[in-house]
Amino acid sequence: MAFDSLSEKLQGVFKNLRSKGRLSEADVKAALKEVKMALLEADVNFKVVKQFTNTVTERAIGSDVMNGLNPGQMVIKIVNEELVNLMGSDVKDITFGTGGAITTIMMVGLQGAGKTTTTAKLAGKVKQRGKKPLLVACDIYRPAAIEQLQINGKKQEVEVFSLGDKEKPVKIAKAAMDYAKKNGFDVVIFDTAGRLHIDEDMMDELASIKNSVDILNTILVVDAMTGQDAVNVSSTFDEKIGIDGVIITKLDGDTRGGAALSIKAVTGKPILYAGMGEKLSDLEQFHPDRMASRILGMGDVLSLIEKAEAEIDKDAALQLSKKVKKASFDFNDYLTSMEQMKKLGGLTSILGMMPGINASQMAQIEGAVDDKKLAHTEAIILSMTPAERENPKLLNPSRKHRIAAGAGLDIAEVNRFIKQFEQSKKMMKQMPNMMGKGRRGMRFPF
Repeated sequence: MAFDSLSEKLQGVFKNLRSKGRLSEADVKAALKEVKMALLEADVNFKVVKQFTNTVTERAIGSDVMNGLNPGQMVIKIVNEELVNLMGSDVKDITFGTGGAITTIMMVGLQGAGKTTTTAKLAGKVKQRGKKPLLVACDIYRPAAIEQLQINGKKQEVEVFSLGDKEKPVKIAKAAMDYAKKNGFDVVIFDTAGRLHIDEDMMDELASIKNSVDILNTILVVDAMTGQDAVNVSSTFDEKIGIDGVIITKLDGDTRGGAALSIKAVTGKPILYAGMGEKLSDLEQFHPDRMASRILGMGDVLSLIEKAEAEIDKDAALQLSKKVKKASFDFNDYLTSMEQMKKLGGLTSILGMMPGINASQMAQIEGAVDDKKLAHTEAIILSMTPAERENPKLLNPSRKHRIAAGAGLDIAEVNRFIKQFEQSKKMMKQMPNMMGKGRRGMRFPF
């Protein structure tokens, strides 16, 4: 995640605070000086950092904190609360039309921020709510922009309205609204032209669309990797055409991510969604409290549960759970579990939402979880016959050699995987007994 470095530094500061039974004012100020440096290194706006640390210091050196039973924990609680306040406190969303009015959304932003892909992602989110969205291709300048929107729209099973690249965007927008009214669409999302930089002519074009179509939501898409520039872009777009909210992309990348902590404080406009991956499903509603928890190493289990509910086949998961309990799962089930994990973004994505796992631990896990090995495992299973997948006992030496050849792997790798699979089944059989013995019979990780 973008805040891995910041998260690790803050966790180090808080570990030192927790280790002290009592805190002096000097202890608190020294710790918050480190917090200040960590925020600045994460590319958080310096005015925002100054205000944030002043507020936390003022609250943290109060007598209630200093004389409390656990002052270190109280300081962390204050930092968490102020981080939430910084990012907007409440969860904000798109404004939907009332009384049968069509909800209009104009997507704006600089080129390279992922605006067109994000537009399709947002259409998918809106559709999940039972709405009938229409995507409108208003970017007539960038080569293949219309085609990109059409391809992504098809993947999301959302219709795309286009008049090609010869008509003016204002005319396309008006025609799209007429089409939406006639065909029962209740949400219309306009993908407008991106900019290499703030361009007056194109800003005028956006203003014209806004005036002619009555836009309910103007949403700016910014790239987290551009750091402080994302905040400057947000301010400029708001001054020129007025924005109602921001979607921040690439927040899953290896970047400092300070924009997410600065945008609301500098512009007053909320972050509505965060792009957390390249897949069309990788768009999460932005929860300031959950993001603060992630940054402080407290995890984000609620988002993980919501993602699981949206992505995982419940019936398949239930069947798999029953088989695991009985230790009767086969290679088909193993394949299913791999698919379910992929839908959640892979093991590292899941662990990234769990409490207490810092950046260095994640790096170790990522080193241990080799994508190539996972691909090899999949190839081994897919090289088996249906009967072999259902009954691992059929796998004699000749069959294993055939599977190795089919997967394009060495026989040793096939043998190693099958051995690990059998060991996993044995562990599952022992689990009920181990659990019954409690902590003495089994070492728990807590």
